[in-house]
Amino acid sequence: MSTAPQTALEKGALVGSGKFLLRDVSLPAAVLHERPLLNNISWMQGFAERHGARLAPHGKTTMTPRLFHRQLEAGAWGITLATATQCVAAFEHGVTRLLMANQLVGAANMSLVADLIERGAEFYCLVDGVENARALNTFFAQRGLRLQVMIELGVEGGRCGIRNDVELDTLLAALAELPALSLTGIEGYEGIIGGQDLIAGVRAYADRLIDTVRRLKRRNALALPKPLITASGSKWFDLIAEAFDLADLRDECTPLLRPGCYVVHDHKLYADAMEDVKTRHPDLQGELMPALEVFAHVQSLPEPGLAIIALGKRDIGCDPDLPMPLRWYSEGKPPRDVRDWTVRNLMDQHLYLSVPAKTDLAVGDVLSFGTSHPCLTFDKWRQVLLVDDALNVVETLATRF
Repeated sequence: MSTAPQTALEKGALVGSGKFLLRDVSLPAAVLHERPLLNNISWMQGFAERHGARLAPHGKTTMTPRLFHRQLEAGAWGITLATATQCVAAFEHGVTRLLMANQLVGAANMSLVADLIERGAEFYCLVDGVENARALNTFFAQRGLRLQVMIELGVEGGRCGIRNDVELDTLLAALAELPALSLTGIEGYEGIIGGQDLIAGVRAYADRLIDTVRRLKRRNALALPKPLITASGSKWFDLIAEAFDLADLRDECTPLLRPGCYVVHDHKLYADAMEDVKTRHPDLQGELMPALEVFAHVQSLPEPGLAIIALGKRDIGCDPDLPMPLRWYSEGKPPRDVRDWTVRNLMDQHLYLSVPAKTDLAVGDVLSFGTSHPCLTFDKWRQVLLVDDALNVVETLATRF
């Protein structure tokens, strides 16, 4: 009997020499469908370009360097990240233009970023307060470096960002006295805007961004001849793009859109948002398509009407919605649509699925599930599988969370 140690495998690993998802992969597995993935990358890149904007996809969604490179190869300006360590991960995999859409706080994080700049990274981050700006200036001056920063415009009750013109003027006055910082533009995030009329609120916020960057240009407060102006998550990207386009910013600024979830889309939250985009723009050609699914085995059929699936919170996101059953795969039969089945509950490693009382579902069958908000599924995997239409694994893609 062999006593050779087993090689440690990540979950969702290919086992043996085969490539067929349903037979040769240790399920559960996070799966990207190649055709919709490529559609989404091309579609959003084209959408941005038609509106005179550049695309800086938010990499925190997937933290998958191979996807970053596909987005860059399609024409993306750079990659957006949320933390210093995410920026390091992207840079280590060849991404050299990094927009950290967040404040840079803490000496250890500043040190990571300084190292990146010294190694050739083109790096940008956000500031929204004098105290943070002064701390950044002190640190980067000691390192003999200049840090490119953008002012974040926030909203009342939202997350970070200055709230009004008084705070803007105070921060501008401070930045003018901080030689290690270069003010390169204005940043915002419209996804946290509330109120009775969300569309009007998003449009007003976009107008505020545009007005602010133009005022700063007139005051010669910006270090770049074409300063950056950036916003846009994956829900309201059309409204931000439309506002930037109507303002005709191409010759005076570099407009950047930063959606992240679009690359794999989803089956609920952003699927609904896409329907809203299509309603607002009935002449729009094409659309985003869900590319991410999680596949898992039926583990137990303990009572009529209930199936236990070998899938849990460690494998698939459940915020803001529970996973959605999509298709049922049983050997020798074509895939069957099970979107009318219902997930009852999700535990660490088990999913409770309501199924018809009379069904030939069997232990060992495979079900695929869709997600709502893909970010919270990707971060549960160290690798995801890219598959073709026949469910053959084309590539194993490592994540870097």
